[in-house]
Amino acid sequence: MPQTASAHLEIDGQSVDLPIITGSEDEVGLDISSLRSQTRAITFDPGFGNSGSCRSSITYIDGEKGILRYRGYPIEQLADHSNYLESAMLLLNGELPSPAELTAFTDNITTHTMLHENFRGFFGSFPRDAHPMPITAATVGSMSAFYESSESTPILQQSVIRLIAKYPTIAAWAYKQSIGQPFIYPRNDLDYASNFLHMMFATPCEEYVVNPVVSKALDLLLILHADHEQNCSTSTVRMVGSSQANIFAAISAGISALWGPLHGGANQKVIEMLDAIANQGQTAEQFVAAAKDKNSGVRLMGFGHRVYKSFDPRAKVLKQACDRVIRALGISSRQLEIAMELEEIAMRDEYFISRNLYPNVDFYSGVIYKAIGIPVNMFTVMFAMGRMAGWIAQYIEMRDDPDGRIGRPRQIYTGATERAYVALDQRSA
Repeated sequence: MPQTASAHLEIDGQSVDLPIITGSEDEVGLDISSLRSQTRAITFDPGFGNSGSCRSSITYIDGEKGILRYRGYPIEQLADHSNYLESAMLLLNGELPSPAELTAFTDNITTHTMLHENFRGFFGSFPRDAHPMPITAATVGSMSAFYESSESTPILQQSVIRLIAKYPTIAAWAYKQSIGQPFIYPRNDLDYASNFLHMMFATPCEEYVVNPVVSKALDLLLILHADHEQNCSTSTVRMVGSSQANIFAAISAGISALWGPLHGGANQKVIEMLDAIANQGQTAEQFVAAAKDKNSGVRLMGFGHRVYKSFDPRAKVLKQACDRVIRALGISSRQLEIAMELEEIAMRDEYFISRNLYPNVDFYSGVIYKAIGIPVNMFTVMFAMGRMAGWIAQYIEMRDDPDGRIGRPRQIYTGATERAYVALDQRSA
């Protein structure tokens, strides 16, 4: 696209020149920040799918080419060589840490996994069968009542450590609360992913031995979910943070936004689809045939992506991990068999190939979670665990942006025009 200094726009005889902004990957945007003051016109963009809300140096996505990079590093390289805490440091600080920096950060996270003991009573106030997602959102939001929160850099840095360190404990305790089991305390001798698995599955009567293949797969999932540009939950974190709300409040809001089935709940829909196929006694071929029929009302979940128009780069990485987990655990279920059959059909069927309907990250993450015993109602809780680093990085970037301002979208009003008030006794029935 030709690069010019500005774009010229005329509205009802008024002229305005809109500056053109070019990103480091040659992305082009029109700066409309002065449009309303000059013309009284605004743009109309439902869902903000064509509106850039900020400048960001954290994550780059090219949906046409299937590219995802954190701070310039391809997700495939991070998946092969990094771990979650190192990737978290990259997102937070902009550069890969030195060995000493990573050791110090890891030690800091490890020694802050314990929750304030008064949290036990907080968890106990929820119903026994409460969904873990609202428990985690409420608990993260309440952290500002237990721990100091402010915009001062030292305290904010401590809040960052607490959020990343304590969220796995919050998540595991939310699960234990939902099934009525005693809470399991974190262990400092385990790595980040293994510690979470221990708190999830161990009981006071039975120790849980962490399978290293499972722990590695979970750590990989956390990396792949760590950030994904200005999606619904990330935009929510930025929006809430723009009011100068503390970081715990902003992250809690992000968790709530992630809960929706159109966002973080997508991998849950995959398992529900597999369960439905198995319960109805269908074959994968029969289900695919129904999904290809526009009049059937059947949808193939976990295939295609709103952003990626060719393939989801995270899915390519996760497919290999999915195969390793299933082989290592030696498990078999009709749902997992159906998942593998669906994948095989979609990868060779011209109907799906021509429409770029390849398995996405939600498809494989759902299969992995099911294979390692994570219940469906914990899927979005797990998603939030990975996204925590990205949310925090985005919050800090928003906070430090010299051009930042409180989020305040406009609207096109479609209601009644001015009218006079009618007294109650004069209104017709």
